[in-house]
Amino acid sequence: MRKVRIGAGQGFLGDSPFPALDVVRHGEVAFLCCDALAELTLAILQKLKNRGAGGGWTPDLRTYMNLLLGECRQRNIRIITSAGGLNPRGAATEVADAARALGIRGLRVGVVEGDDISGSLDEFLQRGIPLDNLETGEPFSALSRDQILFANVYLGAGPIVEALDKGADVVITGRCADTALFLAPLIHEFGWAVNDWDRVAAGVVVGHLLECSAQSTGGNFSGDWWDVPDMHRPGYPIAEVDKDGNAVLTKAEGCGGLVTRETVAEQLIYEVHDPARYVTPDVVADFTSVRLKDLGGNRVSVTEVKGAPRPEKLKVSIGYSNGWCGEMTVRYAWPDALKKARKAEEIIRRQMALLQIKPQETVVEYLGVNSLLGPAADEPPGDLEEVGLRMAIRTKNRREAELFPRLFPPLALNGPPGLGAGSFGGNRARELIGLWSALVSREEIKPVVEILEVN
Repeated sequence: MRKVRIGAGQGFLGDSPFPALDVVRHGEVAFLCCDALAELTLAILQKLKNRGAGGGWTPDLRTYMNLLLGECRQRNIRIITSAGGLNPRGAATEVADAARALGIRGLRVGVVEGDDISGSLDEFLQRGIPLDNLETGEPFSALSRDQILFANVYLGAGPIVEALDKGADVVITGRCADTALFLAPLIHEFGWAVNDWDRVAAGVVVGHLLECSAQSTGGNFSGDWWDVPDMHRPGYPIAEVDKDGNAVLTKAEGCGGLVTRETVAEQLIYEVHDPARYVTPDVVADFTSVRLKDLGGNRVSVTEVKGAPRPEKLKVSIGYSNGWCGEMTVRYAWPDALKKARKAEEIIRRQMALLQIKPQETVVEYLGVNSLLGPAADEPPGDLEEVGLRMAIRTKNRREAELFPRLFPPLALNGPPGLGAGSFGGNRARELIGLWSALVSREEIKPVVEILEVN
């Protein structure tokens, strides 16, 4: 039976590109899929644009293309990436520039647009299309129009399939479902009907297992992670899929990492709310139906996936200006390190009151005590050797956010003893971007696909 091999090349903005190169060189894949957008990545890209430090696409796109384009061209491997971010067309131009610099001609770059609906928000509201907050139920009117920075819909696999059908060697998308990147080549290769829910769900499961770098191959593993071999060079996951959606998850030969039923199962339930209803633009997948079998030799089979019809509405992620953050971290040494840090917090809070700094939100963490577990952390036994105090506030205006960190340096002489030399960190005020999630009917969204040829 004919099979298609798909390799994972990226799990987030800032990921290492070198495991992708191992997948290309040693994975015998037909497609390399790079998931560059986490939930908050568009906010990061928007901040870079605001500072004049980016064009809206991921800043590491050129690095990936310089490293991978030539190698993929030699092996007829097609690249699919969501690195287009807020500006897929600009990203496509970047890819074309990289190809020309590498002497590659005739490369066909597919651009998927239509996820950006920021220009349609007013029209939607005039037509009575609600964009109520999916998590809180707040009406969209709670946001002022001048707060909104971007609004992007999570697209499904359809436009990517169209780009592949049109012969794209590289497909650049903006916001789309992570799994869509990996599902699309399977629909393209096998001709699955978009309402073949079990097969489409199987493709979504494959995508979910591949989308997070080495998390299926021993990275971030909660089991015997110390036994995962060669973690300095993890092999990113590869899926070998047949026309019925049955898959075998593995990794490239010669790379580190580990593929077992346990490593794969851990990724399967990663970031899942209801495992019986994993909702994507393409299908609602039932992760409880999945059967994993360890075949040995870093191979795990993934079978029996069931799916239900796709939702009628698509998720929209709306970024909005949400005030400013002022932040500072200081560190205290033994003896009584925790007591000193708590006293420092008290001093800062009382000085904030004197200066009438009135934050909308305050976060306090004691590094080494509760910065990870929060209120679930137990009171530490004994006298700790060192403790860090991190305080952050969210304010409506920049002035208060900039003033807040300035309260901390005087603690060196005016506060508890034992403040660590050079301990001050995080003293720059920064703008905050909030995310507003909503739903919109898929009939309102019109994706556009165009093929650009590099001459």
